[in-house]
Amino acid sequence: MTAVGWLYIVLLALALAVLVGAEWPRLEARFGLEHRRRRERARRKANLRVLRSETDDFAASVERDLAQLPTIEETDRR
Repeated sequence: MTAVGWLYIVLLALALAVLVGAEWPRLEARFGLEHRRRRERARRKANLRVLRSETDDFAASVERDLAQLPTIEETDRR
C-alpha cells in the first residue's frame, strides 16, 4: 500500500510541475522582474510635473504676436 501512496505523490508532483511550466509566462508577467520595473517606473512618473520656463513663455509670446500680424491676400496685391 505504501508503494501506491508514493506513486500518487510522485504523479501529483509531476502534474504540479507541468501546471507551473504551462503557466510560467503568465506568472512571470504578473510577478516577475519586468512587472516590478513597470510599477517602479509608474511610481516615479507619478511624482513628475511639468515646469514652464521663460523660454516656453517667450515662444508662446512670439507665436501670439505672429498670429496677430496682418496678412496680405492675393486680391490685396492687385
